[in-house]
This record gives sequence, structure tokens and C-alpha cells, in this order.
Amino acid sequence: MDAIHPASLSDVLDALAADPGATLLAGGTDLMVEVTYGGRRPETVVGLRRVGELKDWDGRFIGSGVTWTRIEHGPIGALAQAARTVGSPQIRNAGTIGGNLGTSSPAGDGLPFLAAVDAEVVLESRAGGQRRVPWDRFVTGPKQNTRRPDEVIVGVLLPERLPDRHEFAKIGPRNAMVISIASACVARDADGATRIALGSVGPTPIRARRAEEMISAEARPSPAAITEFGRLVAEEVSPITDHRSTAAYRRHAAGILARRLLERCL
Repeated sequence: MDAIHPASLSDVLDALAADPGATLLAGGTDLMVEVTYGGRRPETVVGLRRVGELKDWDGRFIGSGVTWTRIEHGPIGALAQAARTVGSPQIRNAGTIGGNLGTSSPAGDGLPFLAAVDAEVVLESRAGGQRRVPWDRFVTGPKQNTRRPDEVIVGVLLPERLPDRHEFAKIGPRNAMVISIASACVARDADGATRIALGSVGPTPIRARRAEEMISAEARPSPAAITEFGRLVAEEVSPITDHRSTAAYRRHAAGILARRLLERCL
């Protein structure tokens, strides 16, 4: 295995242009597990930890190399809430938001927030330059995305104005260091406009559009409206049964999360 340790974004782009089949390594919290258990045997690894440009966090732009520890102590409420649920402190010190996007797991803890606020993924290559891809066009399936082999995820671009209130939570078989059975982020503006995105209940993050439309029309949602919101969310998800949970429980959990997070926003 060959290892390349670029010190700048330009060096990363050169390395990928020379070898588009190279594997990018950020925090390694996903990749090293796959390597350890024989799931992957990369011939060339391009390490990103020394690339300062990827660690930039400037207003609405969050570099792909920003760690969960920084996000946990950052100013964005729901994203900080999600960061606190990522593994242990050691994992949060190493894992990055770019790694979450690159892995594109349905259970990625940062993805529901990015979906709820309609974030864009910023990618760059030597041949194609820089491009911005909406979150729902970037993540295309379980551990699948539209990053080209010669591209690096530079970061994520948030909208110019975030919703007035946003809340995140997830459900797992224990209270800490757990992959989610279901996760959700609810965002609500002062005018009632509401968005909800969910993880681990479909092949990609899911926006429950019918539920959003219904509750956005309620300036002051009644208990009945909040209950209906949860019911609609549960109807719109498309979970599977696997070793962590049944589809039926995931559907139930999605509705409960939706209701509780909306109540917190209110």
C-alpha cells in the first residue's frame, strides 16, 4: 500500500489526477474498519489530515476536514446535537463531516441536518474545477454518491439563512456510541415553514414532504396536528429490517422522533 500525504488542496488534486483510483483518507473512522476486517485493500491512500484548506469553517461554509469535536462546540444547534452523538470523544476528534458525506451511509449522523436545511456539497478536481451539488443529488444510495474518482469533497455550503429553530435526535439500542436505528432533524421558521429529514429509515436521507406541507400550514400546531405530523412522517419513510432493528420499529421510531422534535422547536 502506497501512502501520499499532501499538505495542500492543490497537492490533493494533483494526486487524484495522477491516480483517480486512489482512496481518500480523512479521519479513518469508517475506512480503517473496512481495511481491518478485509473489506477493502486500497493500493494507494491519499491522506487529508495535513490539508489546512479542508479545515476551514467560514460562516456558511464548513470544510470537509472539520472534525465532529469542532462541530460539537460550534454555533449550529442541531448540527452540534448530531455531533455529540458521533461515537466516543476519540472518534469525534478524528471523524470529519466530509468523511460522513464520503461514506454516504444512511445512518450518517450529520446527513439529516444537511438534508433538512438543503445544504450543497462542494467538490473539486484538477480537470473539472469546482462544482456544487445539492445534498439529494449527491447521496444516491447506501454508501453511494456522485463524487467522481478524481474529485475531493472540499466541504458543505449551508443556505444564507438557517431556519429559526432546528433540533436533532436519534434512537439506538443504547444511549451512547451507537449507530442509529432512526434519526431525524426538524427545522422550523417563525412563519411556520417546517422541514424534516430522517436517517436510517431509507436508502438515503429522506425528506417527509407531505408531513412538511401539512404542518407548515399550522401557525400554532395543536396537539392533534402534532400527532398527525408524526403519523405522516411514519407513513413516508421506507425502512428495512436488518440486524439492528425491524422495519416496523424504525417506522414507529420515525414518527415518535418527528413529534418530539417538533415539540422542541415549538
